[in-house]
Amino acid sequence: MADVNRGNRPLSPHLSIYRPQMTSASSIMVRISGIGLLGVALFVVWWLVAAATSESAFAGIDGFMRSWFGGLLLTAATWGLWYHTLGRLRHVIWDLGYCMDVKTSERMGLGMFVGATVLTIITVIAV
Repeated sequence: MADVNRGNRPLSPHLSIYRPQMTSASSIMVRISGIGLLGVALFVVWWLVAAATSESAFAGIDGFMRSWFGGLLLTAATWGLWYHTLGRLRHVIWDLGYCMDVKTSERMGLGMFVGATVLTIITVIAV
């Protein structure tokens, strides 16, 4: 095996000197929103199964979903769904070769946060 001097190699950048970027933050949020949506989907499946089984089972989960916490959970899920959708749309645009420069990518990341919030407000008002 080759004799490698490991003591003189440069170190990788550490989190303490790394500057977070909008594109990385928005990419991480797409993953978090996807995982959150999976969790909320389990509640929706639970609600549907309870509706198919008995009135008492349905009353329990329906009461939870109609509570203030259930409403908050569903509103957060709506935001996550819009955010996740906008993230996928951003990747389609990138896959087509458009908006690849840093300035536009950062604007698109910020636009995802703002767009998901505006679309969630519109959805909550419309429903």
